[in-house]
Amino acid sequence: MTIRVLVADDQMMVREGFSVLLNAMPGIEVVGEAVNGRDAVTKVRELAPDVVLMDIRMPEMNGIEATREIVAADGTAKVLVLTTFDLDEYVYQALRAGASGFLLKDASARQLADGVRVVAAGEALLAPSVTKRLITTFSGMAETPRLMPSQEAYGELTDRETEVLVLIAQGLSNAEIASRLVVAESTIKTHVSRILVKLGLRDRTQAAVFAYEARLVTPG
Repeated sequence: MTIRVLVADDQMMVREGFSVLLNAMPGIEVVGEAVNGRDAVTKVRELAPDVVLMDIRMPEMNGIEATREIVAADGTAKVLVLTTFDLDEYVYQALRAGASGFLLKDASARQLADGVRVVAAGEALLAPSVTKRLITTFSGMAETPRLMPSQEAYGELTDRETEVLVLIAQGLSNAEIASRLVVAESTIKTHVSRILVKLGLRDRTQAAVFAYEARLVTPG
């Protein structure tokens, strides 16, 4: 099945460059381009892409605000944030707003295509080392409250669910977690679904951020 992508960036050369690269990849089609965050929100409604490649810094509406609106309004479109440097408070805020991961703008064509495929499949695109640095640096500076569910909700996690949550935060995929715990991948998918429901979180990216902010995982 072809993955439909919307590219949102205020620089025409960047938009066109990413569009050319992605259209050359098998199974990926760029269905539209947006010149700012507000345009991206509108294009998502019109074009129903599977993945939005979202620049952070754009006029009229930035990528964080656009991500928040897209996530709130659409249950299927995944947002993959683009940034020029990895240790970026705006990237951290975008992940908390619901982005499924991020890529540096100097990523190779293969990395870009792989990132789109990972996010489209419902996985989080988070490099563990970068995630630790982001959350360590910016969790205490967030303008919005931490992603901290109530103590009652957090206490509902079983020991195995807590173990799975920690492994998610360490950047492992469902398949890798299944291998680590010697269980079927379908079992891990069930655990992940229950974790998200119990904690009231949208996806595994927010689950990873929560695990760090709740000190279930500590940088090191």
